[in-house]
Amino acid sequence: MADEQLWDEEDENTQADKYLLFNLGEEVYGIPITHVINIIELQKITEVPDMPNHIRGVINLRGSVIPVMDLRLRFRLPEREYDDRTCIIIVRIAEKSVGFICDTVAEVHDIAPKDIEEPLQFKRDHDQARYISGLGKVGDDVRILLDVEKVLSEEDQRVLAG
Repeated sequence: MADEQLWDEEDENTQADKYLLFNLGEEVYGIPITHVINIIELQKITEVPDMPNHIRGVINLRGSVIPVMDLRLRFRLPEREYDDRTCIIIVRIAEKSVGFICDTVAEVHDIAPKDIEEPLQFKRDHDQARYISGLGKVGDDVRILLDVEKVLSEEDQRVLAG
């Protein structure tokens, strides 16, 4: 069963500079809207034995079993209790659907390429820095833009492939 696309394929060109912004703690992160399939409220997650800590388990979304990753744990941020604002962002990575748990979803925002700077180089050796594709300037604020495909590591992909 194919996933229902949240955004119309014909609008892909108009989606090029759009990012879904979401919160993890005090920071606002963004992912390209072209990767987003759906945004859903938190639902029952079935734990799967012997998974990395940041892979919380799987959900059943309209008959499809989708692995769910807690981005806080992936980025080594402090764990927090889920609440009624916690969301799951369903994204497409390498022809697979994966759910990203985030604290809250903020908005969809245009960030032009001219407003995106390279990630800070001094953090490149830190594990989290490899997920960052750029730093987007939105007014006086900075948004951390993620490389969605690198958030799911090769090890995660092997584990989830079975």
